[in-house]
Amino acid sequence: MKYFIVAGEASGDLHGSNLVKALRSQDPGAEICGWGGDLMEAAGARILKHYRDLAFMGFWEVITHLGAILRNFRICKRQILDFSPDAVILIDYPGFNLRLAPWIKAQGFKVNYYISPQLWAWKSGRVKIIKSSVDRLYVILPFEPEFYARYEYDADFVGHPLLDVVSDFKTDPRFRERNGLDPRPVIALLPGSRRQEISRILPVLLTLPAAFPDFQFAVGGAGAIPVAFYDEIIAQSGATGKVKLIHGATHQLLNIAHSAVVASGTASLETALFGVPEIVVYRGSGISFWIAKRLVHVSYISLANLILDRALLKELIQDDLNPDRLRMETRHLLTAEEQNRLKQGYAELREVLGQPGASQRTAEKIIGFLTGQSK
Repeated sequence: MKYFIVAGEASGDLHGSNLVKALRSQDPGAEICGWGGDLMEAAGARILKHYRDLAFMGFWEVITHLGAILRNFRICKRQILDFSPDAVILIDYPGFNLRLAPWIKAQGFKVNYYISPQLWAWKSGRVKIIKSSVDRLYVILPFEPEFYARYEYDADFVGHPLLDVVSDFKTDPRFRERNGLDPRPVIALLPGSRRQEISRILPVLLTLPAAFPDFQFAVGGAGAIPVAFYDEIIAQSGATGKVKLIHGATHQLLNIAHSAVVASGTASLETALFGVPEIVVYRGSGISFWIAKRLVHVSYISLANLILDRALLKELIQDDLNPDRLRMETRHLLTAEEQNRLKQGYAELREVLGQPGASQRTAEKIIGFLTGQSK
């Protein structure tokens, strides 16, 4: 069968790559193309547009790039028509995919949505788009089926795909040596995967090395962002020689990290599943933050806190993300008491999320739906 996948972010590329592998294992003749990144391409998908060209975030940023976004819609629609897939698989990326889904449905293609948009956080009215345009929805958070049930929509809980990523991880025994890391414990700095958030968050994180000489600091660079982009920010912050830039190897970095400071998003949950004590941070544009405060209806920004429904992880958002506050919270993070508290919380988090296998379960459900072997 033929599958067209739309993944517009680094996390979508990661989870999309595992889904591609699962689809190919269960449907050896599968033809898979679409939007994604290097990981999906390596897994066997033909990538028609890379997510690095799509990562517009925040309300103000979307408005200023509206022309490019509209062109992307036209391009994607034409590519879907040309490919004529048995199913279109949308992965997260709600600002684009929820607008694309009604058009796909109207063309007569089957719409499968993997990783639900966070409609429980804001814009719950968009559930009507899911109900009218999405044939099957595969959710990854344990509370999401109940949320959709309130709107009389049956969502399939498949488990969290990050459990697959962590369970399949292979340690590089020479990672420290390859990256010039000394014997001191490592604090990982993960400032996000998009240029806008990195440019706002990383300069604040780079104030930490001077305050903690007993630790070494490593910036986890997103593979889709050029090394030169990080080098420029590091140089402008006066941190050249004070941090290591480790590019495109976040999981290996987390595997050897003592602690971490992580931008809100998928990486914060990855950090928790690797068992690394962390602080979660975020800073957006002033306009985007002002709008978000009035529209978003959740108590936390980190997935671990949302899943457990309590403040397991410390969150520093917008003006709270400043050098003084960050140093204070990092000192607390490094205490034995806080390290133990977080590791106990991580054990509970893993229990709530369940077992690995989300990608295989999702592929099985998609193929079963298309072949009429499941309802």
